Amino acid sequence: MGERRRALAVIVCLWSLISLSGAARLGSGPKQTLEVQKHLRRLNKPAVKSIQSPDGDVIDCVHISDQPAFDHPYLKDHKIQMRPNYHPEGLFDENKVATSTKERANPINQPWHVNGKCPENTIPIRRTKEDDVLRASSVKRYGRKKRRSIPKPRSADPNLINQSGHQHAIAYVEGDKYYGAKATINVWEPKIQQSNEFSLSQLWLLGGSFGEDLNSIEAGWQVSPDLYGDNNTRLFTYWTSDAYQATGCYNLLCSGFIQINNQIAMGASISPVSAFRNSQYDISILIWKDPKEGHWWMQFGNDYVLGYWPSFLFSYLAESASMIEWGGEVVNSEPDGEHTSTQMGSGHFPEEGFGKASYFRNIQVVDSSNNLKAPKGIGTFTEQSNCYDVQTGDNGDWGHYFYYGGPGKNPNCP
Repeated sequence: MGERRRALAVIVCLWSLISLSGAARLGSGPKQTLEVQKHLRRLNKPAVKSIQSPDGDVIDCVHISDQPAFDHPYLKDHKIQMRPNYHPEGLFDENKVATSTKERANPINQPWHVNGKCPENTIPIRRTKEDDVLRASSVKRYGRKKRRSIPKPRSADPNLINQSGHQHAIAYVEGDKYYGAKATINVWEPKIQQSNEFSLSQLWLLGGSFGEDLNSIEAGWQVSPDLYGDNNTRLFTYWTSDAYQATGCYNLLCSGFIQINNQIAMGASISPVSAFRNSQYDISILIWKDPKEGHWWMQFGNDYVLGYWPSFLFSYLAESASMIEWGGEVVNSEPDGEHTSTQMGSGHFPEEGFGKASYFRNIQVVDSSNNLKAPKGIGTFTEQSNCYDVQTGDNGDWGHYFYYGGPGKNPNCP
């Protein structure tokens, strides 16, 4: 009898812990379920066709005019711009955008492509599942970053290192007006210690102060178990016009970004990824402001113009960016009171170099004449270089580049 009672006590104890962890997130009950279902209906638009991806995702091909962007009150009568007027360095020209065979040597794709493609006039949207929303702290916060997750290089106060739990290893430029940024980013699959942590590599276009008025456009790759329910490396975008308070979200999880491309799904996995001392893979991302319409456009690789953020979404970025950042970010939740072992980049320090450490190469900015240029006066920043570090360089092939990242917890990063 005693054995049975002990087993029951263990089960009850475990169940309490599970219930508590659930309660700490979304809670439960009919009201909560209704709210989640309502939110799912808002996000998952009617599909013309659905494609099952080998990684477990479902990709819905949604008519271009039914996408989440058009839930925005200011976009009710918006006429979709199917192509930018200008590309950095001149008029937009499909032929100029198409890639050379040299660049195609290691193509990156999305796993869902093996099972089909989305028809013309539709866009691929990763279907949001109930579990995705339930992992969030609230329905309202689903798909949003926490506040204070932007590195503020100049005023890093050692006492504030883990105030927001976010740590970075970045290169940056400031002090000018920037109309875009570009980078080729090495792709890895970093290990994440806790499901509420993430690791990403991205570029940031920033406007405003680092207060409540911060404007940001971000794009890159990330591993985020909380957001996606797995440890896959995924393409993502983000935007906010009020320092992550009430505006903006990842990918297409709110109204804002208008997608025009029917081949690349935001938030979907990308493959292959780089392996230590083995094949290296990277992705190119370009974000620029169309001088005619003023919208911020995004291009993935050399082939895919994905869509745009309408300029009215922003205050400061309606004109230009005042700072560009490139690099890695992780969440350090300090499990057990120690630094997380969540990896940034490849999980190896910059000094290990090519094939071991992760890199950004050919980093560039777009100037007021809509030309891509090498950035001037690059600074670097990391809160704790013993945990994650960054080292810059430049050469003929890679232009301005840097290696970055690290393992997190190690003997020098307790």
